This record gives sequence, structure tokens and C-alpha cells, in this order.
Amino acid sequence: MIQSILLVALGGAAGSVARFLVVGGVGRVVPGWPLGTLAVNVAGSLAIGVLYVLLTQRVQIAPLLVAGFLGGFTTFSAFSLDTLKLWEGGQAMQAALYVAASVILSLAAVALGAALARSIPA
Repeated sequence: MIQSILLVALGGAAGSVARFLVVGGVGRVVPGWPLGTLAVNVAGSLAIGVLYVLLTQRVQIAPLLVAGFLGGFTTFSAFSLDTLKLWEGGQAMQAALYVAASVILSLAAVALGAALARSIPA
């Protein structure tokens, strides 16, 4: 278990740095539009799709790459994979509800969090 935790931590650090570099670099291409975040989310989703298929036989390295690197790079890839698993499992309605609930509840949560933070006296 400790080895898996260390692999996740190492991969997470590398993924976070990669995200920082991509968002900082690509994000400057179109000022005022979150192109860097979009690029990270799409690249992370592509990568987790590939790893989901290729790592089914190599479970030892999955913590480093999936939970670690991609978790630090983007959690959107995990959301995308969960949705794909529901869809491929024949649960199209649950997949659609999961997507809708994730987007709506996350947007509501970020708005609530910002409102709460703004209400705290400086």
C-alpha cells in the first residue's frame, strides 16, 4: 500500500507541474479564454482512455500514471472515464445524469464557494 501511495504522490507532482506548464503556455495563445484548461482536459481524457485499455494487465504502474499523473494533470479525465464506463455498461441514462449532475452541481458549488469567501470580512 505504501508503494502505491508513493507512486500516486510522485505521479501527482509530475502531473501538477505538467498542468502548470500547459495552462501557462497554451493559455497565452488566446488571452481571456481558458484554452490551456481545455487542452489539459482533452489531453488527459485521451490519455486515460488509452491507459484504461493498455493497463488492465499492468496494474502495478496504474497508480503512478492514472491516479497520480493524470490525477495531478486533470481530474476531468476521471470524470470522462467514469462516464464512458457507465455508457459502455449499457447505462446511458445514468451516464447522462452523471454528466448533468457533475456539471450543474460543480458550477453551483464553485459559485457558492466564491459567495461564501466573499462574505468573509477581510
